Amino acid sequence: VDELLKGGLIEEVYGESSGGRPPQLLSLRTAHPFAIGIDIGKKRTVAATSDLAGRVLEQEEFPTDRDLGKSMDRIIDCARRFIHSSGNSIEGIGVSVPGLVEPIMGTVLHIPHLDWHRPDITQRLSTLTGLPVRAENDANAAALAELWFGRPEISEVRDFITVLIDNGIGTGIVFDGQVYRGKDGVAGEFGHMTIGEGAPVSCSAGRFDCWESFASERSALARFAVLTNNGKNTTFPQLIDRALAGDKHAVTALKQTARYIGIGISSLIQGLSPEVTIIAGAIVRAWPLIADDVKAAADSAICQAYPSSNIMPSTLGPYPTLMGALSLVLANKFASISTH
Repeated sequence: VDELLKGGLIEEVYGESSGGRPPQLLSLRTAHPFAIGIDIGKKRTVAATSDLAGRVLEQEEFPTDRDLGKSMDRIIDCARRFIHSSGNSIEGIGVSVPGLVEPIMGTVLHIPHLDWHRPDITQRLSTLTGLPVRAENDANAAALAELWFGRPEISEVRDFITVLIDNGIGTGIVFDGQVYRGKDGVAGEFGHMTIGEGAPVSCSAGRFDCWESFASERSALARFAVLTNNGKNTTFPQLIDRALAGDKHAVTALKQTARYIGIGISSLIQGLSPEVTIIAGAIVRAWPLIADDVKAAADSAICQAYPSSNIMPSTLGPYPTLMGALSLVLANKFASISTH
């Protein structure tokens, strides 16, 4: 307790007296912003502050500019405003990116959908804000957030996989309560495993046989465009809105995509045997429509006598990777205290 008090993680509070001395209680310090999380997406960037409990206090969203310099200027300006409005109580910045991150130094190596090669994100952000900065692949960040903020049946599980459905597909692997990154941080690139031929869209590498080319948001939109002979300007959130409103073509496009999500998950289950597989991303909003299709496809593709799949949606809301970015700061703080 002394270490936690000295580290600023908890504070003393007093409970109600029942006749004697008021009991002295302990609580997480949540009076001030503690962390900044920045989720750099392929189309939009979301930034937020949170307290030690991960409660989002202030949030801002803006388009991601494919020009790295312009995006960084916007991110730095946003971070500085958060720091100023917090009264300088922020202790660190976490960054989630849809690309490859070197696991030891946290250097961002490549973000393929934005064509950013070795973008100087962490060092520049740290230099211009004066705060420590940690970066992580978006799927790994989402998996870390599940460890910190997920429902008990997830956060108390030691081995699970988070499947992040976006323009592509990323997977965050947790073994024994730790995010597994593998050699050079490239573990979890299951979005590029081959599951068929003639997908409706190409993957980020230009192939038409990868899991993400069959089961990503882009593939669902391509199916909808074919079904309607139009729909090319429809966004994925709009597709979900249409499906929830009963649009049969939108429902069909999502269910066809859900089938391929399940087929890919079957390979993860047979290869890694996780206790739980978590689906994260905007598609979770359509879970009541697609849950049976995902689970049926996964079960049918799993060999006989193998345990049935345990697949559930994320409960982290619309921004699981933002929560992951915030988790990077919180995890680092708690880890530093626990090693003293």
